[in-house]
Amino acid sequence: MDEHDARDWWEARYGGSEGIWSGRVNAVLAAEAADLPVGRALDLGCGEGGDVVWLAEQGWTATGVDLSATAVARAGRAAAAAGVDGRTTFVAADLATWAPEDDERYDLVTASFLQSWPVEIPRAAILRRAAGFVAPGGHLLVTAHAAPPHGDLPEEMRAYRFPTPEEDLAAVLGSDEATAGGPAAGGPAAWAVLSAERRPRTTTTADGTTHETEDSVVLVRRRA
Repeated sequence: MDEHDARDWWEARYGGSEGIWSGRVNAVLAAEAADLPVGRALDLGCGEGGDVVWLAEQGWTATGVDLSATAVARAGRAAAAAGVDGRTTFVAADLATWAPEDDERYDLVTASFLQSWPVEIPRAAILRRAAGFVAPGGHLLVTAHAAPPHGDLPEEMRAYRFPTPEEDLAAVLGSDEATAGGPAAGGPAAWAVLSAERRPRTTTTADGTTHETEDSVVLVRRRA
């Protein structure tokens, strides 16, 4: 699939309903960012803006980037409704090629469930590029589904291979040749690995059904 296939697919998905996400911050981001000093944040694959709005509410100046223009428009409206549009920016762009203007770097770069099926995106390369957007002393947080997020697995997800923390860490640090080509991030020696683990989580559907799943969490800090 090329970038146009992925953009069209996600545009169709967002356009098919008034909203597809809860609007709440992802729990891992809320937990990990709670003790970080506020600064500039970048959310990759921001969707309808729940994480960006939460970050802005905590005092961050936050930017969200997503492939879908429809999602980005909804995110802007959510930020305005929350009264944080002055501290938020949203950009519709392909993360495989997008880069901040004027080589801006961020104190926190986050990617929460940046996964795409049945259309593929160059996820490992995107995570490698993300490392190049982190300022010295800043953090990069990658949260992913490490197992099916709910019990009723759709057909389009049956062939999907969920990433492991080790694979995402290798992508971030550039220790896999397949992730080469992003902005220079200093290599593995430039990073302190704070977390690379699976975390269990219980999900509950609208009808009250619960499902046990796991998230992959990678948190690294760029050495000053």
